[in-house]
Amino acid sequence: MKLFLPSARAANWLLLIGVCSIGYAFYMRYFAIERPTIGLACQAGLDTWLCATRRVTIALFTHLVFGWSAVIVAALNLLRPSLVLFAVALAAACCGAILYNNGLASLAVALLVLSLARREPEPD
Repeated sequence: MKLFLPSARAANWLLLIGVCSIGYAFYMRYFAIERPTIGLACQAGLDTWLCATRRVTIALFTHLVFGWSAVIVAALNLLRPSLVLFAVALAAACCGAILYNNGLASLAVALLVLSLARREPEPD
């Protein structure tokens, strides 16, 4: 019985995906969303990529998209472990933890940890 455990190379890629998604979430939260000057400029009608990204990010975390997508993909990964599903759930959970979806993101992380105790799927 072989457990689902990423190799060293895959673990490095997962680490990079996690750090990049946390970094981008920190950038969006503390530079674009919570900075009053950026918020006032965007609400006044400034049309830049930062304002567009800010609007999309606010819409996504308002409707709990980061948290729910992390939970759904982590649950799918728990049912049938896959490196791609693990990476997507990890990125969504990292973004959700920083961008105001803490509860659902922490549930997704718990499901990801549980998926490491599952057996690797049989090859088709």
